[in-house]
Amino acid sequence: MSDPMLISLIALSTLFIGSSAFQPSPLRRTHPPPRRHPQHPQPTQERPRHHVFQPVRFEATREDRAADAVGFVGEDAARFDLEEQSLKSWGIFSVLLVTVLGALYVSWISPETGFGKDYLRLLESTSDSPEVVMTELMGIFAVAHSGLASLRPRMEGIIGARAWRVVFALMSLPLAFSAIAYFINHRYDGVQLWDLRNVPGVHEVVWGLSLVSFFFLYPSTFNLLEVAAVDKPQLHLWESGVMRITRHPQMVGQGLWCLAHTLWIGNSFTLWTSVLLMAHHLFGVWHGDQRLRAKYGEAFDQVQRRTSVVPFAAVIDGRQRLPDDYWKEFVRLPYAVVLAATLGAYWAHPFMQAYSWQSQGRP
Repeated sequence: MSDPMLISLIALSTLFIGSSAFQPSPLRRTHPPPRRHPQHPQPTQERPRHHVFQPVRFEATREDRAADAVGFVGEDAARFDLEEQSLKSWGIFSVLLVTVLGALYVSWISPETGFGKDYLRLLESTSDSPEVVMTELMGIFAVAHSGLASLRPRMEGIIGARAWRVVFALMSLPLAFSAIAYFINHRYDGVQLWDLRNVPGVHEVVWGLSLVSFFFLYPSTFNLLEVAAVDKPQLHLWESGVMRITRHPQMVGQGLWCLAHTLWIGNSFTLWTSVLLMAHHLFGVWHGDQRLRAKYGEAFDQVQRRTSVVPFAAVIDGRQRLPDDYWKEFVRLPYAVVLAATLGAYWAHPFMQAYSWQSQGRP
């Protein structure tokens, strides 16, 4: 039976750099405005070709008003229209992606020229316990990642949104990669607490939980042009799609991923790593809400009233009403890409394991 540590590299990468809950921004960009949710009326005026971004504001249906007296104020999540895309922007994105990954490889990942192996050996010299080393890796990353995110509004005002995103990435990506590679290499270390790998059905449950966890990606993760600073990064107030289920889908998705892999591996190292990951995400829940409230004020309060942190809690208690065609909010290109990438990572998993070992200077 194949190892269902299917997508650990992508999953942890998502944890470390994907969630905009840690990346608030007060800036605005030149880009077409988000489309109103299809359930709600469209504006009557003709939309100009170029817009300055503004939060979507439109009236809800009578049924939606039962959940909240104020109209639907957030943005339509995971929207991607081909006609609004620019070949030039995606060309710049491709060049930046290749350049950044190449520089990351040479400066940090490469066993010959990178500093990543030296960084890891320094931390490993402090303790023989993989749990302690992982705590150090996660602690350093969390301080750098969340600390820089807290400085973002001020620093963007000084050097600009794109420049600060570059600084943020230069710090976060190497530290994230080291933690990911260390986890992959040491996932079977520690004390074995249980072993369910030969129990019928467990493999399928783990595989399913891992797959579903990626459909809880925070919608801003799909804004690749903002992630790469081709478009100006900004903080969005999403309200449709996965946000109807939970206001903090990144945390829920990470929880599902941790549950699946801890269940499968069943040792102290993976259990402790999951605790560290969830602690960071729970901080992100508080931090993200604070940033959204600071930027959007009453609009965020409205969204908060009709959403929940615990999945489906707002639906169960009547504060959120799922449309009859709710499934259509997931039938979109970004989710198709997520599905393809997740399945691709499953098949590439042996290569990921082998390369992570070599990147840390192992024979």
